[in-house]
Amino acid sequence: MNATSPLIITDAQLNASFSLIHEASRNDPAPSLALRRQRLDAMEALLRENSPAICAAISADFGHRSTHETQLLEIFPSLEGIRHVRNHLKSWMKPQRRSVSLWFQPGRAEIRPQPMGCVGIVTPWNYPLYLAIGPLTAAFAAGNRALIKMSEFTPSIATLFAELAARYFKADELAVVGGDHELAQAFTRLPFDHLLFTGSTAVGRQVMKAAAENLTPVTLELGGKSPAIIAPGYPIAKAAARIMAGKCLNAGQTCIAPDYVLLPAGEEENFIAAARAVVASSYPDLERNADYTAVVNLRHANRLRGYLDDAREKGARLVPLADATPNEVGPQRLAPTLVLNTNAQMRIMQEEIFGPLLPILSYTHIDEALSYVNAHDRPLALYLFDHDKARIDLVLDQTIAGGVTINDTILHIAQDELPFGGVGPSGMGHYHGREGFLTFSKQKPVFYQSRINGIGLFNPPYGKLFERLIKVLLR
Repeated sequence: MNATSPLIITDAQLNASFSLIHEASRNDPAPSLALRRQRLDAMEALLRENSPAICAAISADFGHRSTHETQLLEIFPSLEGIRHVRNHLKSWMKPQRRSVSLWFQPGRAEIRPQPMGCVGIVTPWNYPLYLAIGPLTAAFAAGNRALIKMSEFTPSIATLFAELAARYFKADELAVVGGDHELAQAFTRLPFDHLLFTGSTAVGRQVMKAAAENLTPVTLELGGKSPAIIAPGYPIAKAAARIMAGKCLNAGQTCIAPDYVLLPAGEEENFIAAARAVVASSYPDLERNADYTAVVNLRHANRLRGYLDDAREKGARLVPLADATPNEVGPQRLAPTLVLNTNAQMRIMQEEIFGPLLPILSYTHIDEALSYVNAHDRPLALYLFDHDKARIDLVLDQTIAGGVTINDTILHIAQDELPFGGVGPSGMGHYHGREGFLTFSKQKPVFYQSRINGIGLFNPPYGKLFERLIKVLLR
């Protein structure tokens, strides 16, 4: 790394940058609408003017990722999020009037959104740009300044993003942090005014514990095993096409990728045939296909191979969906693979997969599928393929998940008007759109006492008039 790189890699640099940004946020606690829009405009310019370099850096970190996939999954939604926030920011910043109880009229009440101050954002490796820009958009819109901790697994985009941040923003507005897990731990121990973490549930627990030392409020975007349920009567080929599309994006390295499928008993072979056709059409010649993303590093690739070996040893049937066995595509390229005849003892059914492997489970009645989902941790996402309105409502009412897409996958995260977040082990809190603005704002309640008021009637000494009034209040 260049010695003059603005990427923060030491404790001393981290502490100095935090102090600078923290002090600046205290000195300017209420940035104007114009300044907030200026920061959003700078973020948009950063993305538009450096798209080729961003795509190249992310591809270098992954070993290969299609430029088109990065444009579609990282740059496009980042720009859309900025546009949406900028268009609505003026109205979001306005105080909201609230009603006043009869006993306190003619006073008035309102909620005034106020910046939290200095925000920390911990970004994972799987979508290193989008999962930095998304929270940052919300933080800037709410009037905050920020430090972003990038993943140690994506050093190229971390270095580039730090350079771009230094070019487009002042040092007391935004800083980018690199470094290993020890620096990440130091980052989460800082007394931020709000801390957002995206990553695994296990690490999320440690982040929450570190933040608790400073009573720092946290938003945790975690993961889990997100089910895709195919209802009886729904076209299997159509469901398989959408499930495999969601699963193969970024080679399954997506926190809301379908983690397993629940389908009606007897439809397994139909699903296999349809899934194989989708992969053959979308990713011909998988080993050399430029549209198929590599697993981020050999360690994670070997973790996924370990799932397959463990499942095979415990009786599973592995069905690679390409003209290669799962281990023959390349060191960091794994063929999309279906796993059938699974059981609860298999690691692939116990841990979030985060790769192009997809267990297939069958059920005889939809209640059985719902019971299976509800017997496990609440997922970050749930997908249902069904045209029956009553059954759709049943599934929505009887399951709890961070978010849901009906008759497709992934797409609820792309809706700017919908909050994104988990529940229970899959996370807490939300961002995106207005919910992101609210997450990074203190909703300050304000009461304005009227010049003419009766509050003096409730002051001591208490006499007969007070006794009559309190009887009215307590009736």
